[in-house]
Amino acid sequence: MITQVAKRESFLTELVNQCRKQGKGKRESCAYGLKDLRDVAAEYVLGSKFPTTKDEEWRFTDISPLLELNLQVPELTHEPNLALSSLTLPVSSKDALPLRVVFVNGFYAPHLSTMEASLLPTLAMEFFAGNLSNAPGNYHARIRELLNQEQQYNDVFTALNMSGLADAAVVYVPKNQQIETPIHLLFITMPGETPILAQPHCLVIAESGSSVNIVEDFAVIGNVSTFTNAVTQIWVGENAAVNHIRLQREGREAIHLGRSAIAQSRDSRYTCNAISLGGKISRHNLEVFQTGEQTETVINGLTMIAGEQLSDTHSAINLTKPHGTTRQLHKCIVADKAHAVFNGKVFVPQAAQLTDAAQLNRNLLLSPKARVDTKPQLEITADNVKCSHGATVSQLDAEEVFYLQSRGLNENDSRNLLINAFAAEIINKLPIPSLRETLYSVVKQMER
Repeated sequence: MITQVAKRESFLTELVNQCRKQGKGKRESCAYGLKDLRDVAAEYVLGSKFPTTKDEEWRFTDISPLLELNLQVPELTHEPNLALSSLTLPVSSKDALPLRVVFVNGFYAPHLSTMEASLLPTLAMEFFAGNLSNAPGNYHARIRELLNQEQQYNDVFTALNMSGLADAAVVYVPKNQQIETPIHLLFITMPGETPILAQPHCLVIAESGSSVNIVEDFAVIGNVSTFTNAVTQIWVGENAAVNHIRLQREGREAIHLGRSAIAQSRDSRYTCNAISLGGKISRHNLEVFQTGEQTETVINGLTMIAGEQLSDTHSAINLTKPHGTTRQLHKCIVADKAHAVFNGKVFVPQAAQLTDAAQLNRNLLLSPKARVDTKPQLEITADNVKCSHGATVSQLDAEEVFYLQSRGLNENDSRNLLINAFAAEIINKLPIPSLRETLYSVVKQMER
């Protein structure tokens, strides 16, 4: 009988061996030096251990169910036949079709995408949204530079993603270009005969003075066992702005691990609205590095889970220069026997004087068996800063429910109104009306 220890030891090795077969012979391997990147990443994975709850960073999140899946790394499927009607987001009321870039099992699907040449005249001529192999040659150096930044690994699953890097979503915004229409990056996991490992990779480069709105969307076809291991890299140039929506809405049998790494230059602005709805087990690691002065970071998060779902949010904001500003608000609505985890870290070293940082995690438990583990953290060595952090965990206030009943509402409607108001603080920050409507419908389902 194979022990759990033996499973852990062989799990990563087997996946790396499969990943090494991906992407061989693809022409972008030479253009971006992917072979060397994959080799370095594979060696890191082979020298690492599978995380367990004995590790401090994973003590509330047990991902051992991964070991029970006979995962297969998929090869490129040419023009997979999918109906996207239930997955699309009408991101702009002014456009007949959304600007959508679709990836299936980590590979670009141009026949499902709507970033056609006919749409580009309304955008900047140098703007690009697509995949690695179609990126213009004059962008290769910048893309290679961003990919190389991931070689300093501190996470085994990031390295696993890089070890099988064969394709990636690329959004490139040239200097002083404002792209107002949101770009919908839709990453679909399409199961096969056995559970698969899908490893989407996303690169966003916003040059100085530019701005762009990105919707990063993860979905699974069917309610089946899958493993999505996603990595996103975003570089925000001087005085540039990136508005990033991350929507994870995979099936209840999916396991989702994602990492977002953001680097911000001087005077840049980065906003992240991270929404987590799906997955049997899900975790998002968000790392922000403010590398220039007068940098602004805003992070909003909303987790809505029920049943026996486990959703984990880990964030780390590194303020390394003076006059940095950051605001973080993460909310969790937890029903039934679900379990939410939040660990937010803000680092303010001696060099980051005159920093203004605020962090708050608020949690609403809708049943006696719902659970949350929260740990907001501030590490400050600078002596001239304005910083705060906190967390709250509560159930619906009986007095508030009674007050609403006294105004003519029944008990059920009173509870629904309070839950809706709790979520609205995050949902109303989203700039896309159709997405707000979708999320309010999810709130209504939790109210039942």
